[in-house]
Amino acid sequence: MAEQIVYTGPIDAYFNYRYGVLAYRSLTFDNELLEMDNYQGNAVVNYTDCETPYTRIIEHKHFEFGTQPQTLITREYSVEWKPGDEPYYPINDEPNSELYASYKRLADAEPRVIFGGRLGEYKYYDMDKVIASALHKAKEVLHDM
Repeated sequence: MAEQIVYTGPIDAYFNYRYGVLAYRSLTFDNELLEMDNYQGNAVVNYTDCETPYTRIIEHKHFEFGTQPQTLITREYSVEWKPGDEPYYPINDEPNSELYASYKRLADAEPRVIFGGRLGEYKYYDMDKVIASALHKAKEVLHDM
């Protein structure tokens, strides 16, 4: 058996939903292949206005500086989450924060399990912050060995 386990799944699922289900926001994606070499000039454009039904458009070729005559875009839509859907973003409100605190107490009593990431810590993270958190946790574990 491993001395330590890193768990990045939903913390409530780890504990078999002992205190109830934490809420999330989920996403759905709509892909479209366009007969043009460039749609938006950038890999990602975020839309924050209320009138636009999607939250961002991803134009994949700009991640790799593609030169293809066509371009593939993906529109990302925020959708209500229900159990069984992919959980993307924790809901940061009082009831969920209190529920997470109950799970955090259980997690703190599991010395061989490291809970990390958006789902394991029930926390919104930008990519740079989640990487920094993972590196910090790794330093703590290595220091304790």
